[in-house]
Amino acid sequence: MIKRIVKMSFAPEKVDDFLAVYKANWNLIRGFEGCNHVELLQGENETNIFFTYSHWDSEAHLNAYRDSELFNSVWSKTKVLFNDKPQAWTVKGVEF
Repeated sequence: MIKRIVKMSFAPEKVDDFLAVYKANWNLIRGFEGCNHVELLQGENETNIFFTYSHWDSEAHLNAYRDSELFNSVWSKTKVLFNDKPQAWTVKGVEF
C-alpha cells in the first residue's frame, strides 16, 4: 500500500469553486479501483491551502487513476484555480 499527499494552494476567492469540484467528485475518486481512502485537509491558519491524503493498493493503481478520464476532468477544473504550483508526495509507512 502507498499513500499520496498532494498540497494545493488556491486564490482565496477560488476556494469555494475548488470545494464544489471536490465535493462533486469525492465519491467517484474514493470509489476508483485501488483507492482505499481519500480525505481533504484544510490549513488551520491558511484556509486557502488544502491537502489530499489518499491510500492506494499500489503505485500502479494510483497511476491508473492519474491516467483516467475522472482525474483529467477533476484536474482540468482544479488547476485553473491554483495560485501556486501544487506539490505531491508518494509515501509509505515505516515499520520498526
